[in-house]
Amino acid sequence: MNKCVGIIGVGNMGEALLAGLIKAGHPAGDICITDKRADHSAALATKYGVVDQQLSVIGAECEVILVVVKPQDLSSTLEDLVPTLGPRALIVSFVAGKTIAGIESIVGGSHAVIRVMPNSPTLIGLGMSAISPGTRATNADLGFVHNFLGSSGKVVEVAEDLQDAVTATSGSGPAYFFAFVEAMVEGAKRLGLSDAIATELTVQTLIGAAGMLAESGKDAKTLRENVTSPKGTTAEALASFESDRLGEIVASAMAAAAKRSAELA
Repeated sequence: MNKCVGIIGVGNMGEALLAGLIKAGHPAGDICITDKRADHSAALATKYGVVDQQLSVIGAECEVILVVVKPQDLSSTLEDLVPTLGPRALIVSFVAGKTIAGIESIVGGSHAVIRVMPNSPTLIGLGMSAISPGTRATNADLGFVHNFLGSSGKVVEVAEDLQDAVTATSGSGPAYFFAFVEAMVEGAKRLGLSDAIATELTVQTLIGAAGMLAESGKDAKTLRENVTSPKGTTAEALASFESDRLGEIVASAMAAAAKRSAELA
């Protein structure tokens, strides 16, 4: 039987999840959306053939509710939802840092809750999502969430106490990659390349390297060693990275992201 699915918050990530639901085979007519920007949710309803609906109706009628709002808006959103919330509604939170216990304290412990940390490549069907079920979530609940997230990338299940680590790894990870691209492009420009050529060389190199990592069956260490000739140019660059303590810089940045995720709770 098709479930009525509500999405609260249809910004970039909410829209990606909406598209993923439809891609996974969920009927558009069984999806209700709402957003604090009424004109935006109305436009998306027309674009995808879904139903632009009031929050109170989503609470009363939807069996699965995806909450995709900013961390600072979660409490007020849930408080507005509670008065009409159906007794069996599954709450799936995509809100960074917010715990299952915190959500249950607002909606009540009788509701099944699943916490998800997605990332931005979900927008192009190459996402990485980590899910953590609350104690009341059933195998059917997990299967439903696995299915539609799987249409937009890969999915793993982790214990909730690892969600801050997930946030620091895959949740914030795309931004680390983009920052590295910016640095490589700038370095290439300092060596005399134009912005356009520096960008094309950098982006295609990293796409190719990621493809090798995904498809070769070899780990990053092996691939790195395979392209590093003793006393060659690559070895010289990697020695500079090591001298500047690249590994510790990255680990420290990830620890800061995990700490901030925990603070958001």
